[in-house]
Amino acid sequence: MAAAAGALLGLGRLWRLLLFLSQFCVLSGGEHSQPLAQPVKDAAPTRAFTAAPRAPETTEIPPYVTKCPSNGLCSRLPADCIDCATNFSCVYGKPATFDCAVKPSVTCVDRELRAQESFVINMTCRFCWQLPETDYECTSSTSCMAVSCPRQRYAANCTVRDHIHCLGNRTFPKMLYCNWTGGYKWSTALALRFEKLDRGDIWRNYTNGTQPHTVPPCL
Repeated sequence: MAAAAGALLGLGRLWRLLLFLSQFCVLSGGEHSQPLAQPVKDAAPTRAFTAAPRAPETTEIPPYVTKCPSNGLCSRLPADCIDCATNFSCVYGKPATFDCAVKPSVTCVDRELRAQESFVINMTCRFCWQLPETDYECTSSTSCMAVSCPRQRYAANCTVRDHIHCLGNRTFPKMLYCNWTGGYKWSTALALRFEKLDRGDIWRNYTNGTQPHTVPPCL
């Protein structure tokens, strides 16, 4: 009797357990839990590359080109058409060689008519302001008196001629003698002045019976 009662008690507990499990399944809806979705990392932002606009090709001709003869001898090009390296072994007053190259847009040839970009020129080692007066041109003045004694000077701006090569600035100031007056060159004006003085002196000496004397020149 006791054994039957213990068996019934065990069956009752099993039944309650089964009932509990069935209710749990109903409440949970019988769905299997799904794994959480892994967050998708944001894709790296793409960098927009903007092509830089190309600089327009210029067709403007450099101003110095008008002074540069096309396909002429490189050694005869004007100084504005070439760039030369400094010769540190140059001795004043002595012949020297300089390595030179033509500027952009300038074409020249050697004596065999072969195109060249680099070449050598020969010249005397001296600064531009030390050149002979025949190698540069200077501004003139119309306000100074050319026949004054001593002769007056004026401040002029001088520029070396195109085909002459020299060291330093090709434009420089220089004090020059006044050389023109009243449309006459200084030497002509001075001669006319002396001629006028001599004539008056000769006439006065002739009337006085004395010998004429010469007028000392203006130094």
